[in-house]
Amino acid sequence: MPRRASTDDDEDAIASARRIVERATGAPLTPKLKKNPHAVALSKLGAAKGGQARAAALTKTRRAEIAKKAARARWSKKKTT
Repeated sequence: MPRRASTDDDEDAIASARRIVERATGAPLTPKLKKNPHAVALSKLGAAKGGQARAAALTKTRRAEIAKKAARARWSKKKTT
């Protein structure tokens, strides 16, 4: 009987090898990326204001058009099973 295509032995072997190397060295192979604190602060300054400013600038009719377009896009997607 054929095996499932979703199970990939190569990927399991690679993951196992990675775990072995990480245990042996005591450190992860790929270091976690640290965020630039200046970029985070700059983002916090403008991110919250942008959405509020756009909402205030839109008319009720335009907001309704955007909402209808979004609803059509959501409901027109075909379900994959």
